[in-house]
Amino acid sequence: MSPLVRRAQRGEMKAFEELVARHRDKVYARAFSMMRHEDDAWTSRRKPWVKGWQRLKQFQGDSSFLTWMTRIVINLCLDTLRRQKRQRAESIQGLEEDAGGVERQMPVVSTNPTAGLERAELRQRIDKALGQLSYEHRTVLVLHEFEELEYKEIAKRMQCSIGTVMSACFMRAAKWRP
Repeated sequence: MSPLVRRAQRGEMKAFEELVARHRDKVYARAFSMMRHEDDAWTSRRKPWVKGWQRLKQFQGDSSFLTWMTRIVINLCLDTLRRQKRQRAESIQGLEEDAGGVERQMPVVSTNPTAGLERAELRQRIDKALGQLSYEHRTVLVLHEFEELEYKEIAKRMQCSIGTVMSACFMRAAKWRP
């Protein structure tokens, strides 16, 4: 465990602030990859740090501090996405037919392109592809490919069977082959 983490565990706010400064961009990037919307990711960026500070004494150093914080942000995002999914299902049920139907009520999904950079173009293609996936498939993909979690851990976090996770990975691979 790093000396900086130990100092933060002893209650040194300056040490924790340094940890936040070192890792905030990576934690935000993970929140964005999960939430798929900049405003939601921006709103979610403080919660993991608050929870990290509250639970810092529980951190035992079995993994890196960044890995530990990444797990916190993923779990918070999954909770938020589940809550949003329930709310959307309830609101869709309440839509009236004469209001133009469900299709006209759904938000427009757009990416934030950064012109001129190859990386931005790749990111745009990835965002577009991720945007076409369902919540479940997108979550499985992010957890498996970006977080490198095993199927068993993904199933546990998503509260589904390993077969469901494997199916989502297989479908994703079949659709995305070049």
